[in-house]
Amino acid sequence: MSEYDEDEGDESSIRLGLWWSLALLIAIGLVVVVFFFLRPDAPIESVNERPSSGPVTQRTETPPPMFPFSNVTDAAGIRARHVNGAYGDRMLPETMGGGVAFTDVDNDGDDDLILVNSGFWPWDSSFSSELSAINVYRNDIERFVDITATSNLQSSFYGMGIAVGDIDQDNDTDLFVTAVGANHLYRNDGDHFTNISQEMGVGGDDDAWSTSAAFFDYDNDGDLDLIVCNYVTWSKSINESVDYQLTGIGKAYGPPTDFAGTQSYLYRNDGSHFTDVSVEAGIHVTSQAGVAEGKALAVMPLDLNQDGWMDLIIANDTVRNFAFINDRGHQFVESGIDLGLAFDTSGQATGAMGIDAARYQDNKIAVAIGNFANEMTSFYVGHDGTFSDDAVISGIGAKSRRALTFGVLFVDLNLDGHAELLSANGHVEPEINRVQSSQRYKQPLQLFWNCGGACTRTYQPVSLRGDMGVPLAGRGLTTSDIDADGDPDLVVTAINSVPVLLRNDHPGTGDWISIKLKGAQSNLEAIGAEVTVTDKDGFTQHQQVMPSRSYLSQVSLVLSFGLPANEQPEVDVNVLWPGRALEKWTNLARGQRHVLNEGNGIAQLDTSAR
Repeated sequence: MSEYDEDEGDESSIRLGLWWSLALLIAIGLVVVVFFFLRPDAPIESVNERPSSGPVTQRTETPPPMFPFSNVTDAAGIRARHVNGAYGDRMLPETMGGGVAFTDVDNDGDDDLILVNSGFWPWDSSFSSELSAINVYRNDIERFVDITATSNLQSSFYGMGIAVGDIDQDNDTDLFVTAVGANHLYRNDGDHFTNISQEMGVGGDDDAWSTSAAFFDYDNDGDLDLIVCNYVTWSKSINESVDYQLTGIGKAYGPPTDFAGTQSYLYRNDGSHFTDVSVEAGIHVTSQAGVAEGKALAVMPLDLNQDGWMDLIIANDTVRNFAFINDRGHQFVESGIDLGLAFDTSGQATGAMGIDAARYQDNKIAVAIGNFANEMTSFYVGHDGTFSDDAVISGIGAKSRRALTFGVLFVDLNLDGHAELLSANGHVEPEINRVQSSQRYKQPLQLFWNCGGACTRTYQPVSLRGDMGVPLAGRGLTTSDIDADGDPDLVVTAINSVPVLLRNDHPGTGDWISIKLKGAQSNLEAIGAEVTVTDKDGFTQHQQVMPSRSYLSQVSLVLSFGLPANEQPEVDVNVLWPGRALEKWTNLARGQRHVLNEGNGIAQLDTSAR
């Protein structure tokens, strides 16, 4: 054997040993794999995210209930169609829509319907007809009857929003309508309305653009004052100079960032006249450069710090939101940043549209603000004097991001004692789908069911079908119990469309109670009152009498409370009148509407000095 042959034999032995080693390792590996794949599964630990308050608990997710609604617009006789006057030059006000109000204009005990229209532009020669900016429908229970002509409200201007209040304490409903241009105040004279804008001093500037408005008593003197939101500095020539374009579309509606900000109005009611106290009361917000910072689209009066004086939150589009704290009727201090209401969770201003507020977990104040597309609906929750945006942990955030939201509304649609959050949605650019495949001009309503603590997240998105799920270029949103069956019905306004009246077909159980307050002089004098309803098992709910909610709109003054099933047929009601006194009514029957008059309850506490 040569030396070469010996080396080859040794190498063969080494290779053989390596192959046996490799085979052994593969066998061991197969045994390990078989062991791990065939052994019984170990239990997987379930981890729940921590809610905004309270301990981490294990919950079984409850499926959302049904929310049956029927579109009864045509059957109810509602024909008024919103017109935005668009003719191709993309005037920014064309994107904003018109407001809607449920309020009792004829004092017959049920809510009538008022719709605000926009109309044609005076320089557009292709349209010669004039449209009424206001349409009034009398509620005849099963139908609504158009009484615009006999009400003396036929007037042509480019309308926006509406506010209702009894400005002269004669126990009827007066109307304030905002516009592109001068605003309009109509006094209710029983069988007709009279325009008293100029003599009362609330017309505003002829070149202003006003949006939402609210009547409220900021100085606790017993009469209703008026806050009016102004949006951006706008005119036809300014709009044309912006000349905003979208690739693939051409001329498009410019964002509010291309327009200068404005100052809102605060009018103090002095009886025979309103006085503009905007500057002295601290409502004007100006940058260090002397530029107006506001671009206001919605306003919510409420007592943020529970000191007995009404404060204000104003939703601003693309700039920070304002929170005005009332210093005992003398002046407002803008505190949005300090309170945590100015920005979203990332510290950015949002495209804020509509606003509403309600009581949340453990009686905390929650404020919802609808925002632009690709921005979550803001959900600010009060925590020991400041607010945090709890949109994500509440369950609202992710599912609301895609929608472009205008009107928002807290309302207990299924009468279980917990308020859902409903939003009216729709884009501003009709051709948006050509440049953003995820966006549509017409979008369906969005509903978040309040599961009342039975779920990991309080709000659960509901897939809407039928009449509730029809896409709209939605804007205004309001509620009232139009058929007196205890459940809240809805109206949604939409661009260039007849509004949608949605009747709530929730099966009646009698587990509800409705409260209508009458102040010392007027029903509307109760604006700002806080109502607490407690059943015999101790289940407690809180609502505020505030018609100015949502976006450009007004809700019913009648408060509806859903009640958990209970063998005890009565509930107790506490009313904290605006800056006055706390009264209690005991053993009020379920399944009925109750009218509570100031001074007729059991006095609990004199709060007039608050």
